[in-house]
Amino acid sequence: MKSRTRAFVALTSAALLSVTATACTGGDEGGSGDVKIGFVASLSGTYQTVGEDMRDGFQLYLDTHDGKFGGRTVDLRVADEGDGPTTALPAAERLVVQEEVDALAGIVGGGSYAAIASLAQENQLPLVGANGRPDMKDNNWLWHTSYISDEPGIAIAPYVKENVDGPVYAIGPDYQGGHDELRGFVDTYKQLGGQLANPDGETKWTPFPQTTDFLPYLNEIAMTNARAVYCFYAGKAAVDFVKQYAESDAADIPLYGAFLTEGAVLAAQGDAAEGIRNVLNYSPDLDNPANRTFVAEWSARYQRQPTTFAMASFDAAAVLDRAIAAIPADQDVTSQAVNDAISKLGVIDSPRGSWQFNPTTHSPIQRWYLRQVAKDGEMLSNMLIEDLATVGN
Repeated sequence: MKSRTRAFVALTSAALLSVTATACTGGDEGGSGDVKIGFVASLSGTYQTVGEDMRDGFQLYLDTHDGKFGGRTVDLRVADEGDGPTTALPAAERLVVQEEVDALAGIVGGGSYAAIASLAQENQLPLVGANGRPDMKDNNWLWHTSYISDEPGIAIAPYVKENVDGPVYAIGPDYQGGHDELRGFVDTYKQLGGQLANPDGETKWTPFPQTTDFLPYLNEIAMTNARAVYCFYAGKAAVDFVKQYAESDAADIPLYGAFLTEGAVLAAQGDAAEGIRNVLNYSPDLDNPANRTFVAEWSARYQRQPTTFAMASFDAAAVLDRAIAAIPADQDVTSQAVNDAISKLGVIDSPRGSWQFNPTTHSPIQRWYLRQVAKDGEMLSNMLIEDLATVGN
């Protein structure tokens, strides 16, 4: 294994607690496995439920494939991303420099991704991201199984323009991921001739992660001529936003979003979420063989619905599995060999439907779907309404 070129940044005792590595399949001491993988996700903070789904999706793939990628035992090291780059980067540095992993995967936040991407590139280490990420100029070592963060908005904007008779109010969290998500929608919506109901014609930003009281923002929305609201929130922020939306003066304005009702947050949102329309690259009720198998395996283990976060991490594991399988058995697994193999994978059979990497962005060329929260028996569920668009070409 080549030596890491980046000087290791000393961690405080608090940071060490937040990036504790767990050898999930390779033995208590780690190092007995044939390939060492680092996985970074938010296991604390605002996006904890997202990070847990991502971790569990990756682990599910491993457990259903005998703990191996390409026939080689995997030593999986998991680190806590926390709420952003200040905790995510030291966590990743530990994996790269001290643990000397062969590849990285995961990452919840766009800001965290940008920081860790630089680390991966500097150390020539393949990074298989599994949640939204910003567009990057140099993608040589960067691969992605989820989406570029402006794509959900790009996919749903034509639908909103066609189905909403009047201006739309745009609101989101003030950080990298929020900026990317809202830019995709706002830029596309305006290009189609749509107008924002925001008084200054610009997206309203809410401080992240400290905003928990959204009512002042929501009551301001009610004073505009908005015929709909478009937003991006996830994790605890999504719960607070949706519950308070239903109690605000804006409650009767139709609400659209990206990821707003995905995952464990839907149960916490309860009836306040009913009727919300949202855009996503996955839905548990997609009818294809890969998804039926994935849903069955997930449901047998976890008492919650599978999510796009779990699915994309499951696919990240599948990508690494296929790439490592392409390396001859008599050769060592090196970062360069893994990276080269990923570049030649072609079509991926996935629960979301088949997809492949864009040769330039290294993110999926994939179909996006419109869903609506409705009662499915006694439970609320994100019900598939229609296909929206293929994005990423």
